[in-house]
Amino acid sequence: MEEIRPVPDKDRVLTGFDLFLLWLGAAISLAEVWAGGMLAPLGFGLGMLAILLGHIIGNTPFALGGVIGTKYGVPTMVTLRPSFGIRGSYLGSVLNVIQLIGWTAVMLVVAGDAAYAVYSGIDKKTWIVLIGIITTLWAIGGSKYWKWAGRIGVLALAGVCIIATYSILREGIPQKAPSGMDFGLALDLVIAMPVSWLPLVSDYSRYSRSIGGAFWGTWLGYMVGSSWMYALGLMAFLSTGSTDVISVMVKLGFTGLALILILLSTVTTTFLDLYSAAISSLNINPKLNRTLTLIVAGVIGIAIALVFPPEAYENFLLFIGGMFCPIFGIVLFDYFVFRKGKIEVDELYKERGGKYWYNGGINWWALASWAVGFTLYELIAIKAPWIGASIPSMVIAGLVYSFKRG
Repeated sequence: MEEIRPVPDKDRVLTGFDLFLLWLGAAISLAEVWAGGMLAPLGFGLGMLAILLGHIIGNTPFALGGVIGTKYGVPTMVTLRPSFGIRGSYLGSVLNVIQLIGWTAVMLVVAGDAAYAVYSGIDKKTWIVLIGIITTLWAIGGSKYWKWAGRIGVLALAGVCIIATYSILREGIPQKAPSGMDFGLALDLVIAMPVSWLPLVSDYSRYSRSIGGAFWGTWLGYMVGSSWMYALGLMAFLSTGSTDVISVMVKLGFTGLALILILLSTVTTTFLDLYSAAISSLNINPKLNRTLTLIVAGVIGIAIALVFPPEAYENFLLFIGGMFCPIFGIVLFDYFVFRKGKIEVDELYKERGGKYWYNGGINWWALASWAVGFTLYELIAIKAPWIGASIPSMVIAGLVYSFKRG
């Protein structure tokens, strides 16, 4: 139970700058570069507009979600309990574990391909296993290393990314005309990235010293890092027809730095996925051993990475958006509008009779509201992608929930 109980004041050691670096490092990943390349059909101008607007839209609920964790010192899945009930929050936990192990696999696939491009003396699958083991061991290290790892490792990573950006800019950016991509779909592909971090933001913001520092550190760190990576992927694809930034760096003689970029970017992003997969599991069963759970998540992520089809990446992003936009539309609407920013923390942990226990521990109306939002998201994404599914599904789920809540 200790892992999901409120963090005591003495352990709240992260400043806004620390969280800025944490989320900057999380955003700097080859998977985000890959996602940015998907926007190439829009051309450079519209592509950059989608990147900036999508991050402004997606980062705001992302950082607001972290505010709840900072104020009460609890992880994200516990913040679902006031809206969904204690057992109802297990839905979010299960979905989050699935997406986080999925993200672990995606990150390892991208890293394995990139590492093989730098040094083909080790085959791709072996690279995936090696990088997966390193990342899992880093996640096991725990929160006591986040602060200094962020300050040293992420700043070094940013320096290497500057060289990567320079390498791409040297190739030039042709102004290709748009070739047929719905702007709403492009926004969804951008918004899905910060939304994918929403289910774990409070796992880290709960260690923040202040609410303001947590909000702005989270918002700015991810805004800068993720927008940068998306733009890098967009420029790389428009310049070379590929998002393979690593090959461009190798061609220009930056082989060693390319390998550093692969390793650092994967570790600083993926260890967050593994750690939060464990925390989400503990929301369901607090008696689980955190270290063992981390190892199991890491092993499953590595196994999936060995067979993951790259062509499934876009659908994976849209599925994440469909799962979590409605959930957090409900949570944010409930917390900021109805509860006026107030939660009775002790009630969150009562096994019987607590305010948030509801009938059988589940707020069925919240689950129904989520189902409406999820269905709406998928229908828009499939039938009318030009609309953009993220905001409508988030708002509608919150409004449907409000009918019963009010």
